[in-house]
Amino acid sequence: MDMNQNKNPLNELLINIVIPVLILNKGAKYLGENGTTWALVIATAIPAGYALLDFIKFKKINFVSVLGFISILLTGGLGYFKFEGKWFAYKEALIPGIIGLGVLISAFTKKPLIRILMFNDSILKTDMINEALEEKNTKVPFENHLKLSTIFFAASFFFSAILNYILAMRIFTPISKSLPEIERTQILNEQIAKMTWQGYIVILLPSLLILFAILWHLFSGVKKYTGYDFNSVLRDQKKS
Repeated sequence: MDMNQNKNPLNELLINIVIPVLILNKGAKYLGENGTTWALVIATAIPAGYALLDFIKFKKINFVSVLGFISILLTGGLGYFKFEGKWFAYKEALIPGIIGLGVLISAFTKKPLIRILMFNDSILKTDMINEALEEKNTKVPFENHLKLSTIFFAASFFFSAILNYILAMRIFTPISKSLPEIERTQILNEQIAKMTWQGYIVILLPSLLILFAILWHLFSGVKKYTGYDFNSVLRDQKKS
């Protein structure tokens, strides 16, 4: 059993979105003279610190989590050094783009990512599936099916990268240089806050729809090449 499955989704939402957004929008007035800068530092430190503690606790490196941690630090760094506009757009597109590239590369190896994520003993009755593939002599087309599913999965990250970039370009508009530095920093903090919550809403929904389509494609292949339906090959989690 994956230890990470015990995480509370509400805690994840609070720590990674709600609390940082509140601090970025409202925290400056409670944090003294340099409140806008401190608000940025604290808002990015909270999810970054949570990710680090999570790694220390579970002693497990997760590639996506590492990139998420780097993304948070980049956001804080860009904001602290007063980078604006297109730099945030580049950053928002870079992270899912890197993940997508990694997933795409895995499709052309012996272990496509979909095989690692889904085709394993903790989720599926792999012995049963392998026996059926051997019996029906469909092992090669099934491997090609896993490869294609992985390519589709990579495409979902590239789609997210494009949406991230478009959304970031709309949110991170240029800030007038004539404004006082404190006011400019507060505007930037508000832009970061807006990107934080809107990114999850605008990008998460279509990404989930794409993911469901990929899973449908994956399990339709299992049925096609083994003859078993989804329920037949799904391992009973209560017994595992």
